[in-house]
Amino acid sequence: MIFGVPLQALLGQLMLGLINGSFYALLSLGLAVIFGLLRVINFAHGAQFMLGAFTALLLAKHLGIGYWFALVLVPLLVGLFGVIIERTMLSRLYKLDHLYGLLFTFGLALTIEGTFRYFFGSSGLPYSAPAALQSPPVNLGFMVLPRYRAWVIVASLIVCLATWVLIEKTKLGAYLRAATENPTLVQAFGVNVPLLLTLTYGFGVALAALAGVLAAPVYQVSPLMGSNLIIVVFAVVVVGGMGSIMGAIVTGYALGLAEGLTKVFYPEASNIVIFVIMAIVLILRPAGLFGKEA
Repeated sequence: MIFGVPLQALLGQLMLGLINGSFYALLSLGLAVIFGLLRVINFAHGAQFMLGAFTALLLAKHLGIGYWFALVLVPLLVGLFGVIIERTMLSRLYKLDHLYGLLFTFGLALTIEGTFRYFFGSSGLPYSAPAALQSPPVNLGFMVLPRYRAWVIVASLIVCLATWVLIEKTKLGAYLRAATENPTLVQAFGVNVPLLLTLTYGFGVALAALAGVLAAPVYQVSPLMGSNLIIVVFAVVVVGGMGSIMGAIVTGYALGLAEGLTKVFYPEASNIVIFVIMAIVLILRPAGLFGKEA
């Protein structure tokens, strides 16, 4: 017993919090990449997450494309959609106030969600996990963990760490960071900055779509699945520091665990604990835990 709570219940909730944190980390990572390198507050991120889940569902239903192939194909397709949006519309807003980008992406989110609600309704649709990840579950001693949820944690960690290495430790990442600080100077060295920014937005959207494919067997595939999650993810990004890659990853997992702990000790507050933490962080450190002070 720990503070009157059975150890099994505590560890079980922490594991569930880690699963939620895996989705928080992946989604906040995409948001952080887009804001950190493009300075765009991508409010359409939740809709793009939903688009990834629906694309996987439709590919399976109409073309017979299974989960493993969809895990690669869907981020490419939805990322391409993001590239088209950035080139044709979003790129025109870069020189304007950040508010214009936020309003545009908010309108884009409403348009995507409204379209899917018109064709598919508001109720959720099931999407089955691959047979290899369905049974038998993994017995951890303190809980029985479904194999698919264990896979979600592992996949999220791999993608998050690979993205961090790409942006922080490679030559391409150095170009991206430099283009954010001084695009004119970088372009003078022969780097195609507009193409770099376009691919960055497409990559951020692809991360959201990948999270959508991973989430499809866990949650019901619904037009509202992104809007239910995006506010929490924005809170995660704010706590970690807007634009901080490491902040998005660490804070995503940490706040998922905090949410799990709250469900054990004070379940009534589990839906607001992340926002309470966000408020405290903003008071003590407005730039976020990993953000840079202006």
